[in-house]
Amino acid sequence: MFPRSSAAAAFAMPGGEGSAAPRARPVDLSHLAKQTLGDRALEQEVLRLFVHQALAVRDQIAEVTMPERLRLCHSLKGSARGIGAFGVANCLAEIEAKPDDKQLLKRLSSLIDEVRDFIAAISR
Repeated sequence: MFPRSSAAAAFAMPGGEGSAAPRARPVDLSHLAKQTLGDRALEQEVLRLFVHQALAVRDQIAEVTMPERLRLCHSLKGSARGIGAFGVANCLAEIEAKPDDKQLLKRLSSLIDEVRDFIAAISR
């Protein structure tokens, strides 16, 4: 039998000391449930619409004029906050402050893909 402290450490960090801290989900499902009053059909519809909007923004944002980029950011930021995609919303807020930052645009694309994949996984 292991000493008590070893067992506690094993359960505290199941991947070992070298494992990374768990990441938050790309969509806060508790927030989404509150927004939709627990209506699962509405949740699915809202998520589907968000993915459609987010992919359209992702595909356009690097090529549009600065005023249009800011408009796209602001619109998607509100939608992202509404469904609980706070990582996307925070990145969009940063882009609004620094609209020429190419690294932020790359990060946004990655975050959108992460949310899309997450929504696809929970929608099966």
